[in-house]
Amino acid sequence: MSCSALQVCQEDHFKEESEITLDGSVDLHGRPAIRAKSGRWVAGIIILLNQGLATLAFFGIGVNLVLFLTRVVGQNNAEAANNVSKWTGTVYIFSLVGAFLSDSYWGRYKTCAVFQVIFVIGLMSLSLSSYLFLLKPKGCGKESLQCGKHSSLEMGMFYLSIYLIALGNGGYQPNIATFGADQFDEEHSKEGRLKVAFFSYFYLALNFGQLFSNTGLVYLEDEGMWALGFWVSAGSAFAALVLFLAGTKRYRHFKPSGNPLPRFCQVLVAASRKSRVQMPSNGEDLFNLDTMESSTNANRKILHTHGFKFLDRAALISSRDVVDQKDGRYNPWRLCPVSQVEEVKCILRLLPIWLCTIIYSVVFTQMASLFVEQGAVMDSTVFHFRIPAASMSCFDILSVCLFIFFYRRVLDPFVGKLKKSNSKGLTELQRMGVGLVIAVMAMLSAGIVECYRLRYAKQECTDCKDTSTLSIFWQIPQYAFIGASEVFMYVGQLEFFNAQTPDGLKSFGSALCMTSISLGNYVSSLIVSIVMKISTEDHVPGWIPANLNKGHLDRFFFLLAALTSIDLIAYIACAKWYKNIQLDEKRGGENNEPGSFSV
Repeated sequence: MSCSALQVCQEDHFKEESEITLDGSVDLHGRPAIRAKSGRWVAGIIILLNQGLATLAFFGIGVNLVLFLTRVVGQNNAEAANNVSKWTGTVYIFSLVGAFLSDSYWGRYKTCAVFQVIFVIGLMSLSLSSYLFLLKPKGCGKESLQCGKHSSLEMGMFYLSIYLIALGNGGYQPNIATFGADQFDEEHSKEGRLKVAFFSYFYLALNFGQLFSNTGLVYLEDEGMWALGFWVSAGSAFAALVLFLAGTKRYRHFKPSGNPLPRFCQVLVAASRKSRVQMPSNGEDLFNLDTMESSTNANRKILHTHGFKFLDRAALISSRDVVDQKDGRYNPWRLCPVSQVEEVKCILRLLPIWLCTIIYSVVFTQMASLFVEQGAVMDSTVFHFRIPAASMSCFDILSVCLFIFFYRRVLDPFVGKLKKSNSKGLTELQRMGVGLVIAVMAMLSAGIVECYRLRYAKQECTDCKDTSTLSIFWQIPQYAFIGASEVFMYVGQLEFFNAQTPDGLKSFGSALCMTSISLGNYVSSLIVSIVMKISTEDHVPGWIPANLNKGHLDRFFFLLAALTSIDLIAYIACAKWYKNIQLDEKRGGENNEPGSFSV
């Protein structure tokens, strides 16, 4: 090799070793992150493993909590189901707390670390209190042996433990997905594509963790080995925490941007104060602080858009507004820069899309409720072995794994070739629409299976476990459809909200996904209550009675298919109306990929 060629190689190597990221991310000490020494798949794989272990730990508690409350604590079915619903809803409410602390003050790394510590403490407390106090007499907790009564102190320790678990997992969950995405520079052509792929692998890791908890841990707990199952969950969470902390030096970070609530209120107040001021027709004479923003804020500036024109009044400089030209001082309750106004516009544009995802979450929640009840009254015996109805969710997880591979390796490249461009295939909004279509198919499949289950039902059998001779394996298509819809809807949702929220609100975007699931649970309960109130008039059993052979669960599934179809029409209208976030290029260069933020 000639001297000149060797010199060029050395220069290229030095350039790669010293090249900083383009998205404004920093290292542990607040310095610009070096691309070759931070982030990428080294950090990404650590976070994926962390997510898998933490998910195993969480679902090891959550999936069988209702059985623990009935067999160990001694609650009746209705009381136990109500307490589990409250606990699950609390998990998702705490996700908003975690997202707020992350985006405003702590940053994603510190928030993930703190809430994982709380998560581990809660699991260890639950394991210890169960072993020492709740599982008395020894060997209780099986279906055949109920546990004795417990004191108020023992029950207080139990509830404190499970709500510490809810706080820890809720605060951690919306931040870890976004923190993992932070490890890939979306303004770099290669890393931008890896960032999109990360969300699919993240959801895959989540499902793998759930698969092990829904099989191994569920079996242990169903056999009465509650303390052992809880200790395995605690050990898995502790391993996840140690693994997360081990990657500390490798992570990329984004600095928190402060409490967003005052910024939002300032825009609304400033716009209201100027409601009678005449706006210029061209919309160009708006207040901008390019110099000050670029020097004090690592977040990328949002460019002006023409929607929600009323809010533009907040950035209109009137005769009463005074701006100090030396240090950029101004009254933020009377005048706001364009980028701040656009931050509010971004959130307002996201809300209709987010609202349309709630009905999908209603469909998704049926997998853990009515699908299980339907399977419990079908023939589930194979070679003298009885298959638990809840374990059919494994087919959902297998479907997720299969369709993630199918989408990333087959469908996405095929659609990209059809478009004959540098497109990444289906956009996030298109994938979410496909998810809704498949959700309709899932409900239709469940309804058809129920029609056939009723045809083969033993009408005289009211208390026996399998009241129909139809095999439980006929449920496989509906679980498979749910799994396929998750790949398109939930993975697309994670990517969409991460890409379309401002830099200072990324964790809030992930929290929107979790609150969608939470509201889906509440809306599902509301729909069931309304259906039962209407369908039980004139002293008829209703659609979902205790004995499903006397009801019409099929009609309920068909109703959800109809509601999801209506939701799909509304979603298509909202998706056509939606305008993408427009971000200013950051330290431009050849690596910037045009259209990175398009949907």
